[in-house]
Amino acid sequence: MKGATPKKQATPKKVLQLPSPEYVIYTDTELEQVRKHYFEMKHIGRKCILSKELRCRLMRNTMTNMVSILRATVEAEDVRYPSKEEITAMAKRLVEYYPMLQDKPGGSKHSWVLGELCRIVSKDNTAYIKEVKERWDTFQSQAVFYGIMKKMMKPPMTFNTEEQAINMLKTLPAMFPSAVAPPKKLGRESEALLHVLMPSEDPNTYLQRRPLSCPVLIVDKENCMVAIGTTPVATFPKNPLHEGALYLMVYYYALHMTYQKCISTLLSVLQTEVLQDEIHERDTTSSYRKAMAEWKKCIGE
Repeated sequence: MKGATPKKQATPKKVLQLPSPEYVIYTDTELEQVRKHYFEMKHIGRKCILSKELRCRLMRNTMTNMVSILRATVEAEDVRYPSKEEITAMAKRLVEYYPMLQDKPGGSKHSWVLGELCRIVSKDNTAYIKEVKERWDTFQSQAVFYGIMKKMMKPPMTFNTEEQAINMLKTLPAMFPSAVAPPKKLGRESEALLHVLMPSEDPNTYLQRRPLSCPVLIVDKENCMVAIGTTPVATFPKNPLHEGALYLMVYYYALHMTYQKCISTLLSVLQTEVLQDEIHERDTTSSYRKAMAEWKKCIGE
């Protein structure tokens, strides 16, 4: 009927009720204003897209809240990170509460991911991203020599850039081994970092059966994707695949995630050598100290 008042949109609950614990969706004044604007625009047939910055804030703070609530739960004293099922349930609830998450903003996410790392580690250093990329390039060059010396890699004579990047990510965990073996269902420890899809393999099916919920880089014929648990969080072209390890580090930092044990030594090495972020004393494990001693000896430091 002309002039009729539109039906009021039911507001999804902000609380995600699970058997234990009870999680709460993150929100703030700006996010609520955008949410209100979304429904106003939807009523007149127009779109309202959540900005990249707000998406990042929403994801980061929701996950931070989940981790804080989980660690404060008496029954979960030994648990340090939400399960895949909890992350998936929260992702669905986020889309229900913030339906504009279904509309993707223009441009690729890889262009601002490293900016988030700068904000966390060295927000006052305007040259931080450039410096990190330079250190990463140097680290990779040294790692090639190190891998060849340890008979873990072959000289990259015929590899293209994409193959070199994949080969590097597959080999790095073995160069800087951790004391904890990966889950049997995972296979190699490098699968905690990277998975290259087979031509007939579906990424969603793979993520559903993956035994870990840590950030992982998924590579297919066309693009790359970062996923956490069963949830894809970023997609980007293959051009910056050589920076894939840095993108994974960003999500570990942004979401306050504990390093996956089977690759914790490698990630700790990247933290100190590439990001130049000090490591906590309790994280300087014997595996890390041994790996660093061998690495420093190899590169002559």
